[in-house]
Amino acid sequence: MPAVRPNTAVRATRALQQHQSKSTTTTAAATPVRSFSATPRAPASHGPQYDPPTGWLFGVKPGEKYQKEGWETPFFYGFCGSLAVAAIAYGFKPDTSIQTWALEEARRRLEAEGILEDPEKK
Repeated sequence: MPAVRPNTAVRATRALQQHQSKSTTTTAAATPVRSFSATPRAPASHGPQYDPPTGWLFGVKPGEKYQKEGWETPFFYGFCGSLAVAAIAYGFKPDTSIQTWALEEARRRLEAEGILEDPEKK
């Protein structure tokens, strides 16, 4: 089944509504037009969303001191602190690569067979 594009569905619904409003005779077989959504459409305007440019960087005029908002200082220290903790934790991360395991396993087997000397005996 091909997908119906929303624009096509809306146009078809409007055309049906206009056709039904223009027709002067109503028949018993005519079905009412239902919307595609269960909830009615509500206007969502909360005023203009566009802020015209003022020409000042970050809205601060030259010569004025920038006033920090309450969330900026904790965000800065929290973000930088978490980066520092992550860097330290990454430095102490155990080496779990397959190459390291294979090297240790080969050394253990060679020491067990007597081909390689045990470095702890010296």
